[in-house]
Amino acid sequence: MTKLTEFLTKTLTSKLMRKVPEVTVFFWVIKLLTTSMGESTSDYLVHTVDPVIAVILGAIGFIVAIILQLRARKYVAWIYWLAVTMVAVFGTMAADVVHIVLGVPYLFSTIFFAISLAIIFTIWYKIEQTLSIHSIVTSRRELFYWAVVVATFALGTAAGDMTAITLNLGYLHSGILFGILFLLPLIAYKILGADEVFTFWFSYIMTRPFGASFADLFGRTPDLGGLGFGTGKTSIILTIFIIGFVLYLSVTRKDTTRKESEVLYSLTK
Repeated sequence: MTKLTEFLTKTLTSKLMRKVPEVTVFFWVIKLLTTSMGESTSDYLVHTVDPVIAVILGAIGFIVAIILQLRARKYVAWIYWLAVTMVAVFGTMAADVVHIVLGVPYLFSTIFFAISLAIIFTIWYKIEQTLSIHSIVTSRRELFYWAVVVATFALGTAAGDMTAITLNLGYLHSGILFGILFLLPLIAYKILGADEVFTFWFSYIMTRPFGASFADLFGRTPDLGGLGFGTGKTSIILTIFIIGFVLYLSVTRKDTTRKESEVLYSLTK
């Protein structure tokens, strides 16, 4: 086997074994939908059934979804986004438990989750020498990836509640604030050529409070600063949109690279 052939083999293998989707417009749209859905679903469950039972159900759903994702041999749209959705639901519950049950102020929980995220990033980079989403081709890197995802949801939940409630910005102004913070890194990457890894993860973190702020705006009652549409209705509508987009991607495979699609096609011939 020549060096060129060996290089191509490793490259194609890594593409086929990649466990995450390509970062496209669809990626960001579904990510924002899952953050919103996670917020509204969590609020609906904890206020409809016993909060303890709600958290247990959320934990079970989270564990099952993560196991499915880790056992998958490559990226599968519905499995991946199911895992992200359950992280959104359970991550919201976990962050709320820290504030409501343990009585930790949003400012302190935001700082705590930010430090936790920084520690995970540091360990990940020290061991793997990369934080790129395109490098998720080994089990260890995938574990680091999902640890970061969970931490970003917890951090985003605490930060969003801190600006909306503690700083009295309200859900609308918080949503606008985090929407700007979400878009700026992406613009900097596209126009100014800013570092891809940094801008991706910064925007990724911002999707949580961005989406959740608008979910709260529509779902919460007017006395809590919302429009009163209802968390249950909001959750159902968002879930329908998520399912629609994921089905679309499952059929069109627009969340994979063109080369990967060509390789998969050639292997079936």
